[in-house]
Amino acid sequence: MTHLNIAVVEDDQEARERISTAVGGCQGMSLCGVAASVASARSLLATAWPDVLLVDLGLPDGDGTELIDFVSNSGRPCDIMVITLFGDEKHVLRAIEAGASGYLLKEEDDAQIQRCIRELAAGGSPMSASIARHLLNRFRAQIPETKKPSAQVDAPAPGLTKREIEVLRLIAKGYNFNEISNLLNIAYHTVTSHVRNIYRKLAVHSRSEAVFEAAQRGLVQLSR
Repeated sequence: MTHLNIAVVEDDQEARERISTAVGGCQGMSLCGVAASVASARSLLATAWPDVLLVDLGLPDGDGTELIDFVSNSGRPCDIMVITLFGDEKHVLRAIEAGASGYLLKEEDDAQIQRCIRELAAGGSPMSASIARHLLNRFRAQIPETKKPSAQVDAPAPGLTKREIEVLRLIAKGYNFNEISNLLNIAYHTVTSHVRNIYRKLAVHSRSEAVFEAAQRGLVQLSR
């Protein structure tokens, strides 16, 4: 198992300590530093570059997207996940456009944060279910009526197996990877393996993109 060095940028002390404890208590992860502002985070990054950056958006001296943009354009490998209170479209889209690959709300429990860090490092784009649903609805609203998939006509699936389609349909319903593992009675790492295959076969990079592409092909139906 690859060891992950995690940096946490969070100004709220209680939240910072909770996230740091979740990281420190997880096998295969260690905390390489914490910061409570944009300025202190930049100082931290100058001396301890992480494998994964967990960052809040509302910081006392600026916006977390400044750090996301800085890390994304550094040319150095680092996966970025937002953990914040802000779940509105403006904040979500700004963070993703800046380079974040994951987006969690602070309501997620420690175990979910740990699972999402692993998923992120494995090439996934973990998101809180409400955020994923919000983005899917936004994508669906942008599809012209003439191009929306027919419920009667399925476009060809690019080599997806029956199990991969099952996983994809559960993702579309908003289930997280742990819930899919329980529902299908398969190991969590088997789920992430299926998801990586789905992303590769659909040529996408996130959960929302995968479901959007599947909807285009008639493999899933997005509720109105």
